[in-house]
Amino acid sequence: MQTLLIALMLPALAIPVVYVVGKKSAKTSALILALISLVSLSLLLTLIPTVLNEGQYIESYYWIPTLGSDFTLFVDGISLSLVIVTLILVAAATVYSINYMEEKKSLPAYYALMSLLTIGLVGVFITSNLLFFYFCWELMLVPTYFIIGGWGYKDSFKVAFKFFIFTHAGAIFVLLGIGAIYMLTGTLDIFEAQALLTTVDPSTLNWVLLSFTAGFAVKMAIVPLHMWLPDAHGEAPAPMSALLSGVIIGAGGYAILRISLGTVYSAMMPTGNEFLLVLSMFGVLSAFYGSFLALAETDIKRIIAYSSISHMGYTLFALSLYPFPEGITGGVLHLVTHAASKGLLFLTAGVVMHQTGVRNIKELGGLASKMPITAIAAAIAAFSIGGIPPFACFISEFHIFVGAVTAAGSDGSYFLPTVLMLIATVFSLAYVLRYFWKVFLESPKLQRNDIKDPPIFIIIAMIALAAFVVILGIYPGIFIDLIHAATSTMG
Repeated sequence: MQTLLIALMLPALAIPVVYVVGKKSAKTSALILALISLVSLSLLLTLIPTVLNEGQYIESYYWIPTLGSDFTLFVDGISLSLVIVTLILVAAATVYSINYMEEKKSLPAYYALMSLLTIGLVGVFITSNLLFFYFCWELMLVPTYFIIGGWGYKDSFKVAFKFFIFTHAGAIFVLLGIGAIYMLTGTLDIFEAQALLTTVDPSTLNWVLLSFTAGFAVKMAIVPLHMWLPDAHGEAPAPMSALLSGVIIGAGGYAILRISLGTVYSAMMPTGNEFLLVLSMFGVLSAFYGSFLALAETDIKRIIAYSSISHMGYTLFALSLYPFPEGITGGVLHLVTHAASKGLLFLTAGVVMHQTGVRNIKELGGLASKMPITAIAAAIAAFSIGGIPPFACFISEFHIFVGAVTAAGSDGSYFLPTVLMLIATVFSLAYVLRYFWKVFLESPKLQRNDIKDPPIFIIIAMIALAAFVVILGIYPGIFIDLIHAATSTMG
């Protein structure tokens, strides 16, 4: 069965449908897109037994003969885990949009762009063909630009243009890396390239490795390439922020693991780990920088945006533990848990802004009594981001530090980055507790009686994601099994 192709084509087929239907009913358009996302998700869930038993699932189609390039779709435990959480977030963000975006104009175009974005998000995770990967990598950029610009807050197109320039500049480095791999190996398949690159001079591969990693680090918003992210998150509509922070920046982490490390670095057979240590220090820097700015910030969405920078630092630190399986398992699991938790936190922040019209946490307070459902969902998301058990991010951070301690035990140079990253977790907990206290528990600043929980579709989206975050924290076994099945063969 052509499961992956169907899962990829469904959002493409949805584009004209949701646009035409949206002319008559934006609500129906959103429900169609959410349903299609869940159908694609259901198809991918059927592949879990195959991936667990055989390690991967592959579909190959005849494509561009002059390049000797097949159109190859595949999933292993890593990509399947990430595409599952992606489609869950897309469905939740779409349902959430029914009420959140109902007063906005041009909603048929909005939902059509969301469908287009879904193709890019899914395609990045389920292909081993570098040319199609790049197509989907850039495809994420276009609808995101128009959604931020068209339905964002003040200065939306200015912010969207900044996002476009930064991420497209990063994509140029990715394209250079892809071109170099094709010139060196004659193939665009990452698995074939990995085997062929072993015969290439490591000094040449160093430049390919740096080109890929720099390009992916821009999308990942690693310090000092992060400057686009706070503005983009702050001005994007809440559903877009959930996808931007939950999946789009996480795609950068996936690409570093799959291409920079799994394809290029693993082919170099390096005698030292200097490159990995540099990655770990950038991870530590990002974790501290994001945490400190989140502690100082007062804008409700920018706090969460800086938190995303911090948590991408956690992920980069985990990826620097390559090829220790436990650390990489923790890093990939953190992409999953962070996506769900941060997506939920952005949705609850959007509710606060939607229901109160206020963004400054100093002007809020006491909302837990007026918006109890939103407060519970925000608590689940915030406590997960803070690494508090039994919520989702705790278990992924636990695996990261188990891997880090293992690495430090075998190589003393990892000792300092591990200690610093452990200290960074304290600041992560501090800013989420400050955020939740200021918004929901502190004495009320708004003396209004009209503040209440949002309409039903927003509540459904928040409850669904909150349940997923809790389940991930209590029973992460299926994702750990999937990811570990792939990471245990690396290196």
